[in-house]
Amino acid sequence: MLKLLKEFKKKDWLLVLCATFFIGLGVYFDLKLPDYMSQITKLVQTEGTNTSLIINQGKYMLICAVLSMVTTICTGYFTAWISARLSYNIREKIYNKVMSFGLGEIKNFSTSSLITRTTNDISNIQMFMSMGLLVIIKSPITAVWAIVKILNKGYEWSILTGVVVIILLTCVTTLITLVSPKFKIIQNLVDKLNNLTREHLIGIRVVHAFNAENYQTNKFNDSNKELTDVRLFADRMMSLMSPIMYLMMHSLTLGIYIIGAILINKSGNIDKLTTFSNMVVFSSYAMQVVMSFLMMSMIFTMYPRTSISSKRILEVINTNSSIKDGNGKVNTKGFGTLEFKHVYFKYPDANKYILEDINFKIDGGKTFAFIGATGSGKTTIVNLIFRFYDVTKGEILLDGVNIKDYKLEDLHNKLGYAPQKATLFSRSVKENIAYGNDIIEDKVNKAIKISQAKNFVDKMENNIDSIIARGGTNISGGQKQRLNIARSIYKDAEIYVFDDCFSALDYKTDYKLRKELKNNIKDSSIIIVAQRVGTIMEADNIIVLDEGKIVGQGKHKELLKNCDIYKEIAYSQLSKEELAWVKKKKN
Repeated sequence: MLKLLKEFKKKDWLLVLCATFFIGLGVYFDLKLPDYMSQITKLVQTEGTNTSLIINQGKYMLICAVLSMVTTICTGYFTAWISARLSYNIREKIYNKVMSFGLGEIKNFSTSSLITRTTNDISNIQMFMSMGLLVIIKSPITAVWAIVKILNKGYEWSILTGVVVIILLTCVTTLITLVSPKFKIIQNLVDKLNNLTREHLIGIRVVHAFNAENYQTNKFNDSNKELTDVRLFADRMMSLMSPIMYLMMHSLTLGIYIIGAILINKSGNIDKLTTFSNMVVFSSYAMQVVMSFLMMSMIFTMYPRTSISSKRILEVINTNSSIKDGNGKVNTKGFGTLEFKHVYFKYPDANKYILEDINFKIDGGKTFAFIGATGSGKTTIVNLIFRFYDVTKGEILLDGVNIKDYKLEDLHNKLGYAPQKATLFSRSVKENIAYGNDIIEDKVNKAIKISQAKNFVDKMENNIDSIIARGGTNISGGQKQRLNIARSIYKDAEIYVFDDCFSALDYKTDYKLRKELKNNIKDSSIIIVAQRVGTIMEADNIIVLDEGKIVGQGKHKELLKNCDIYKEIAYSQLSKEELAWVKKKKN
């Protein structure tokens, strides 16, 4: 928890100082009340006392009570502000940290776990800070100050108070020791429940299609029951703390009055008034001491959960990204040439290479294609180009410069990307296409036209201002993919990478789209990853991958003659007559 306080900024520490000042002031007013009460007790017991003197002491008590209320309000204001600022800073830090992760680091944390850490765990810390800052500062000051004031009032009462405090500390320590491990289990179970709920919602069509509602419900109920059982145990144990505290508090009050009665009975007439006054004052201060521990018990109840939440957040913050920014001292203007030199790659902690000795060069303005069986390494090559992962051995050059020397922002500015899975956001069509760049409507319309999305966008109610639902659930898969492609086209890139994104398109749309690409972005390089031979037949160079190795490279016609794997893929998709017809059409 203390490590997270590093997220405080100078302004936040100033707020902490203001809160501490008001807390100290509030403690002073609270502890002045028993002094005035002692004076009133003596005045009441003293013969011939003027009533105005008693009223004056009462006025002072009222003023202290009002000032105590004001300081409490000020303290609440500052603590709420401080806790909100801390949660804001932590949430920002986690978000920026996750955004800096490569795919290797992202896979160490499930999506559901990251959501829980960013919401539930931070809420635990905010709640702890909101209540804890007041209690952690106020309770020790109150307890120490009150103890100092009562030490000279009677050693018998002091011993009794010390015994009660020791019992309270023992009970609190025992409960925290028993419950603390359970809160770690609770947060992991929250992750699990979050993941199950997310799976169910994302796959709801599959669940309904296979009549698997009962299966999913049973999975959810089992996880929910497990979480409930652990939570009940933890809450029941922590609920013991409050009755124990009140039992000790009332027992202390009773003990003070019993001891006081004995001492008064043994005292002379003169000393009885002093002893009675001391007993009243001691009782008030002893209650302040016990109440301080009672308030701290609330924090002790929250601390185990907050401690676990802090550790989970620090796990994310302290995870170093394997993808480091380059020095940025490179010319960011180029011609879209890309070269792989003896590139090897394997995933972290894996023994086998996914890619082995990959060598090729893409010249600016050319169309390059990759084809191969599932798992042959096509998408892995794309991930390396964008530095979602870094190569294990070898190097990748972009415009003659190792891509590790580019700042990530500069590298990605040179690349346009249409991934396999089309991801759309709950924004308008034009906002989805421009995506973070300035919206130029003519440019948006051009990208829509090239991507063959114009026919359905024009039919939408508000054209390019129409809202796309989250995940694109209000349009078809092919329409999502075309908007996905339009987004990459909108970007003025040197190299456009289309990672198997034509597979959701029919052959006619596929052909028209590739023709428009060739006519409109002829100055940029194009990389196409595809499963269909028909999509890549006209590429300037085709690389055939098999089990992470290049087994063929050349144009379509050359590969049909020289590469058995390519020939096998081609004949499995198109007949010899269709291939001959395509060849004749090209000639």
